[in-house]
Amino acid sequence: MSLSEASLPKGKDYRSSHTGHGAGKADTVFENGRIYTVNPAQEWAEAVAVKDGVFVAVGRRADMTPFMDEHTQVVDLKGRFIMPGLYDMHTHPDLTLAPGYAGYLDVGLEDPTPAQVKQSILDYAEANPNSEWIFGQYFVHFHFKREGIEADKNWLDSFISDRPVAVHDRSWGCILVNSKALELAGIDANTPDPRNGFIERDGITGEPTGILVDGAYSLIHAAMPPTPALALQRAYREGIQYQTSRGVVGTKYVHVCENRLDALKVVDDAGEMTLRVEAAISWQDDIFPVRRRWELLAGERHYYRSARLNANAVKFHFDGTHGSYSSYLSTPWPGQSEWRGGLNLTPEHIVDMVVDMDRRGIRVIAHCVGDGASDLFLDAVAEARKRNGPNGVRHQCAHSTVLLDENLPRFKELNVVAEFSPVGWLPEPYARAREVMGEERFDRMYNFKGVLDHGGLAVMGTDWPVSTINCWVGFEAMMTRKNPWFDNDETFHGHAITVEQAIRVMTINGAHCMGIEDSAGSIEVGKSADFIALDRNLFELELQGNVHNTQVDLTMMAGQVVWDRNGELSNTPLQAPLNPDNVTNFYDK
Repeated sequence: MSLSEASLPKGKDYRSSHTGHGAGKADTVFENGRIYTVNPAQEWAEAVAVKDGVFVAVGRRADMTPFMDEHTQVVDLKGRFIMPGLYDMHTHPDLTLAPGYAGYLDVGLEDPTPAQVKQSILDYAEANPNSEWIFGQYFVHFHFKREGIEADKNWLDSFISDRPVAVHDRSWGCILVNSKALELAGIDANTPDPRNGFIERDGITGEPTGILVDGAYSLIHAAMPPTPALALQRAYREGIQYQTSRGVVGTKYVHVCENRLDALKVVDDAGEMTLRVEAAISWQDDIFPVRRRWELLAGERHYYRSARLNANAVKFHFDGTHGSYSSYLSTPWPGQSEWRGGLNLTPEHIVDMVVDMDRRGIRVIAHCVGDGASDLFLDAVAEARKRNGPNGVRHQCAHSTVLLDENLPRFKELNVVAEFSPVGWLPEPYARAREVMGEERFDRMYNFKGVLDHGGLAVMGTDWPVSTINCWVGFEAMMTRKNPWFDNDETFHGHAITVEQAIRVMTINGAHCMGIEDSAGSIEVGKSADFIALDRNLFELELQGNVHNTQVDLTMMAGQVVWDRNGELSNTPLQAPLNPDNVTNFYDK
């Protein structure tokens, strides 16, 4: 039975839109849903018809009849809330999952203390006596500072000096190594800093302290064996499965090299890519060495292209992070007369390469944490628009942690996407470390609303593993600016956005960010049949504490059900390829 008219939101247009192309009937009709389409011309519907992976009708149940015959499968949505699939525009499943599959160190805690890091290293060393390197994650630089402990090679050497040790910081902004690791990597007082990072040094001797910031820690990775191919394949496969189970239909895997692209292609060729992936090639050796960067950018990237995978993007690290005081600000850091942070590229380098990538049609995803970095990026895009014309590829300002007010209108003017990462605007102890950049900047932090109010495109990227890969956590926080797990009145910096705005951020804006807004991102005739069925209606909730734990019952991708939490469509032509019992859930807080 269809939804009654009274059960649908009032004042909405439910008239059907449909296509006249093709005489064939629909493969599937989904009926009896409360469908929020994100199409301003037809915001709500109760049924959709799908043929060959595309919506051919959207409207009332009665409007589906012309598209049905005895071969059309009819699925009852049981009155559930339906919306377009989600888009996570910045994540790194390989960085967290591959180390585990490769047998690397995992401290296993969200915010470990120095004592916990030490014990984890000792336990790993005892359990893995034949491992050449003790390498893994995480320590939290912020916690060392709070306890008055210097995170350096001397601290590591004091309890393990005979084997090389390298441990990433929780923010991925730096790496902590011992003297043995520095020796094997050939790093000493005479080693120059790479342009995209720096080696922290003793102020008198110039000797490395054991902290390597941003791109400098690729010097350590270059001395280590590469991550095994099977570990990368398992990492991407599991990350894709988890994202699909949470309703993600489009994502960006930011920072890849030829090894990672090879792993993604294996997953894609096996038919296991249940979402669309845009992979961004590392511009510099920011995390790991990229041996064939120039060949990939010159054209090898097209070898990996399919309907669900492309590598037509490049990731720049313009600046660093707040935790290491290396994000590039427009004015000096608090307590400093001149230090504005680290800029990993000269302004001239930034302009020339953004213009060149724009001319080639390659999307630039620029890591810009400080307001000075995003200002330079927008200037470079303006120059690209001037030289190459105004209709080039849509570039992406990653993180956008703090923006200058005067730059808010430029996102629309220059067709640049502002991507925000929830680790910064979700109130939790780790996020509080961002406050080191000064109270005068708080009101400009994580400014979703400012970009949207000026007509710009804003999207969310979980930036996993820096924050949780469960994008529903960030979904809730952008609408409340509160911690989803604690019922309190504490709000964080910035202004909340509405449910309607948040849904657009997570759906059609993501499609824009991937350059596929004409074929995906909303429930409209002629677009890819992507949608998710939820266990709750986002318009009928007390948002605080009730969005982050949303369960996705069904994920539909290009006409195929790729996730079926309750096995509703088992033993039917729509049976999902993923078994809920085999999808890991340990990413949820």
